[in-house]
Amino acid sequence: MKRKYFGTDGIRGQSNIFPMTADLAMRVGVAVGTIFRNGAHRHRVVIGKDTRLSGYMLENAMVAGFTAAGLDVFLLGPIPTPGVAMLTRSLRADIGVMISASHNPFRDNGIKLFGPDGYKLSDEIEEKIEELLDQDMTAQLAKPEDIGRAKRVDGDIYRYIEQAKRTLPRDVTLQGLRIAIDCANGAAYKVAPSALWELGAEVVTIGTEPNGVNINLECGSTHPTALQKKVHEVRADIGIALDGDADRVVIVDETGTVIDGDQLMAVIADSWATDGMLQGGGIAATVMSNLGLERYLKSRGLKLHRTKVGDRYVVEQMRQDGLNVGGEQSGHIVLSDFGTTGDGLVAALQVLAVVKRQGKSVSEVCQRFEPVPQVLKNVRISAGKPLEDETVRQAIADAEAELAKSGRLLIRPSGTEPLIRVMAEGDDRGKVERIVDELVNVIGSVRSAA
Repeated sequence: MKRKYFGTDGIRGQSNIFPMTADLAMRVGVAVGTIFRNGAHRHRVVIGKDTRLSGYMLENAMVAGFTAAGLDVFLLGPIPTPGVAMLTRSLRADIGVMISASHNPFRDNGIKLFGPDGYKLSDEIEEKIEELLDQDMTAQLAKPEDIGRAKRVDGDIYRYIEQAKRTLPRDVTLQGLRIAIDCANGAAYKVAPSALWELGAEVVTIGTEPNGVNINLECGSTHPTALQKKVHEVRADIGIALDGDADRVVIVDETGTVIDGDQLMAVIADSWATDGMLQGGGIAATVMSNLGLERYLKSRGLKLHRTKVGDRYVVEQMRQDGLNVGGEQSGHIVLSDFGTTGDGLVAALQVLAVVKRQGKSVSEVCQRFEPVPQVLKNVRISAGKPLEDETVRQAIADAEAELAKSGRLLIRPSGTEPLIRVMAEGDDRGKVERIVDELVNVIGSVRSAA
């Protein structure tokens, strides 16, 4: 079915504009509460959020919806998305909610939903929710004596801190390391610096003064320039940049160079394989991950399982193939030994463990392969299906034949915008750029003719 509300990662949009309104948030609470209200026991939901101004509005609206459906609500306050997933299981909740638009600007917000197992909801359950949202749900409301209660449990964020700390191997401490961390003025502004300091590091912070409107503003994993400057300024051994809900991370080495998710997955996979911890003989990553990562893993006797774009598809592949490491180039890294969703802090701790054990600099540890030149361009479309045009299909076939074994071609419609993304990578940058430009022109001409 065509989705009206849910996208690739929950419901997302500009605050106070449909669909991200208080009215819809309340209806989501009623609908989700109805679906997960099974059995005679008292049902409970945990709700976390990042630091956006609109979080107050959406949080209270969802409390109204869930309590009206008869569920008790535990309000966690600002906490990373992986903390919500962890506490959903730890508190034996029936549902977990994270109110966040991740790396988007403060004007946007979103609702991410987790089942009692801590995993994001399936497409089938999201479709059931969509069906209810546009119906009259009056009959689903709880009786007056069965209305739910709500309470704030801010102290439970320390459960997440302790869980994150326990992922660092017992023989490793962070003593002697100067770590600069950028929390994007987001959900991890309390927990991440505390965890690093308690593990022994000297911690220098930026992006830890949220005011409701500065989340991800020229800071965080999507804007690492501020962290690069801070690393140089304080001569830090490493910089860690999280995004607004702390489910993704990028690293800045001691020279100020940004290390993306592909390199971090290579570090973790190699380390875990050496220690006998890696399961399934490889990792899962999306079609956007660099060909250099695939070649590096192959040289180590490991396989790269590629998935569609989106961390939920990475997790599905991991569960299907028995893998315990997966992620995205953008820095979503899922380590299923420790959690059910991407966790920027935990991923950073695994990299820090390798740095400490090897006694090398971050630049030496994290530059595992030379990325293959990669070019990505977008073609905006307003109507039609240009990828079904015979001329376009032939051009794509010709391009794939030309790249052959020296590169890779990926053409896909965007899941969030009216765009067709054209990406190619290969050892010859000039050839890659030419192929992308030619395909963009062909797709664009078909779009114009339509």
